[in-house]
Amino acid sequence: MTQRPVDAIADTFVEEYATLDPITATYLGIAGHDDALPDLSPDGFTAREGLTRKALADATDVAPSDERERVAREAFLERLGLDVELVDSGLNRSDFSVISSGLHEIRQVFDLMPSEGEEAWANINARVAAVPDALQDYRITLAEEASKGNVAAARQYAEVATQVRNWTGQEGKGGDFFANLVKGCEVDGALKDDLATNAKAATRAMADFGMFLEDEMEPRGRQNEAVGREHYSLASRQFLGATVDLEQTYEWGWEELKRIEDEMVATSNLIVPGSSIDEAVAHLDADPARRVEGREEFRQWMQQLADKTLAELADTHFDIPEPIRRIECMLAPTNDGGIYYTGPSEDFTRPGRMWWSVPDGIDSFSPWREVTTVFHEGVPGHHLQVGQTTVRKELLNRWQRLMCWVSGHGEGWALYAERLMDDLGYLADPADKLGMLDGQGFRAARVIIDIGMHLELEIPKDNPFGFHPGETWTPALGLEFMRQHCRMDDPTIVFEVNRYLGWPGQAPSYKVGERIWLDARDEAKARKGADFDLKEFHTAALNLGSLGLDPLKAALARI
Repeated sequence: MTQRPVDAIADTFVEEYATLDPITATYLGIAGHDDALPDLSPDGFTAREGLTRKALADATDVAPSDERERVAREAFLERLGLDVELVDSGLNRSDFSVISSGLHEIRQVFDLMPSEGEEAWANINARVAAVPDALQDYRITLAEEASKGNVAAARQYAEVATQVRNWTGQEGKGGDFFANLVKGCEVDGALKDDLATNAKAATRAMADFGMFLEDEMEPRGRQNEAVGREHYSLASRQFLGATVDLEQTYEWGWEELKRIEDEMVATSNLIVPGSSIDEAVAHLDADPARRVEGREEFRQWMQQLADKTLAELADTHFDIPEPIRRIECMLAPTNDGGIYYTGPSEDFTRPGRMWWSVPDGIDSFSPWREVTTVFHEGVPGHHLQVGQTTVRKELLNRWQRLMCWVSGHGEGWALYAERLMDDLGYLADPADKLGMLDGQGFRAARVIIDIGMHLELEIPKDNPFGFHPGETWTPALGLEFMRQHCRMDDPTIVFEVNRYLGWPGQAPSYKVGERIWLDARDEAKARKGADFDLKEFHTAALNLGSLGLDPLKAALARI
């Protein structure tokens, strides 16, 4: 490895970081750390930040041995450089929202842990037992950051406190997460007793943390939910791995939403001639043949479609390595709302998984809306992208394969994959295409309101929808706009807007990333002419691993 200095530095960083952050180790599927939680005290953050600074300095000082290491070094410097910028800005330790925080990482990591055999349950027991101390350390960190003025918006603390009440069985239908976790354990004796005792303690600690959020953090949180230009610009670069003109992107969002909705009108007319979008949607939702009743029944529908799509695309439109020709569709153990993907473990004993966190009260589903979601989360979306990266040991170092994730690259690819499936003929049913376009419109609308709300921009006086012309964006207007342009249940829309307010810059990364993927494909077509092959382009692009969109464009231009 000394002949490949960039790979050596990156691989060492992964190993050392996994030791300092056992949650990350579990997410990445690195064995040996499932019995612990990270140190979330200020000292723990300092140790991880110090490791990042050292790895960044080491990689800065070495020269890549070839083109492959050149790409790896560019990706490594870009990602770790932004991590250091976030630390220096005071945003790293205080980051807290309805979807992203140390609290969410603690809750979610148990979803990925093996649960077969006594050793697996011993690891779960040890990790559950560590929850109270980890949360106490995290309280110290958040309070210390608040004393420096580094806080999230008050609403984020309040909303997460509500989530905690749902996780601990105080509200909602989800029940006590930790009690449910250990209820089905297949062990006896002292270990089973310990699991029950530690689960109760973890639930109490989680509930206490929720009260800490309400009593101490919410009163200290920002009342203005807009983060402002400086914070937003840094967050945008973090999620995109590129610098974009925010005003131009905001204007493009309006144009893109109008283009998509015009196409939705045309598609709606194929469903019900002469209808509006809403009339076509109502027609589809009223058709019992186009609904699935029950959560488990819907999970089975997702699994069947994911399996079928993977089998049909393998060896035809995509090179799909054998280890990733398996995906699991899962119902999340919480009811917060949202759909997400988790990658396979390093040895593929844990497959890639598509998760659906279904809000309370939602038991009836419209598959026509979600065909494109399965493509997004499964194949050719995240599952192909993440799985292919994990497989390529001969091309990518361990950091590239397991640890690097850039939202603009990943979510941009998954959105690109949705549109690609239309090109490949998989959305021949106008209802399924309407579902895809509805999702595309949803992502375009978030470009508008995410940038608009956080930069407190003016709503264009001549906007194509006549929406509050000349007014300044507020969270209330953002919610109103999403309700007008997104056809989904209201609890999900409310969650989504809260997510944007607490996670600035992430929501636009889908459409902006898709835009850059489409531009890169067009440039490759122009460059190669008659020699351009779409399958080869996809394979070569995905073989680069996840990287910032600026390094991606540079690397693709050299292929």
